[in-house]
Amino acid sequence: MKAILNEEDLLQDLPDNYMNSEQLKFFRLRLIKLAEELRSNAGDTTEHLRETSIFPDPADRASIEEENSLELRTRDRERKLLKKIEQALERISNGEYGYCEESGDPIGLARLLARPTATLSIEAQQRREKRQRQFGV
Repeated sequence: MKAILNEEDLLQDLPDNYMNSEQLKFFRLRLIKLAEELRSNAGDTTEHLRETSIFPDPADRASIEEENSLELRTRDRERKLLKKIEQALERISNGEYGYCEESGDPIGLARLLARPTATLSIEAQQRREKRQRQFGV
């Protein structure tokens, strides 16, 4: 049985092997691990918020409330990322993972390593960001 690819092996793979079964397996495992970490963080936050104590000093109470607010905003971003991870896993299952949803071109292994939920190539992402800056769309 062949060992699972590591990042270095992945980047040295031939372009003709783009999104072969080993690469898809690598990204599936990476996405699953990331999702598990996010779910664990959410559980930790729930426990942390349950442990909230009552502080008579308004400054202490305000600090704790600010920390809780920041933690909840972070978890909200992670919840959105979790949804993107689930969508990426679905794209792996249906054979669309790794290809730009605008052009159909390969997104690229380096970009997917940096952002495994990417749906656009760098060029398409840059065009989208430029349109957003110009037109606020």
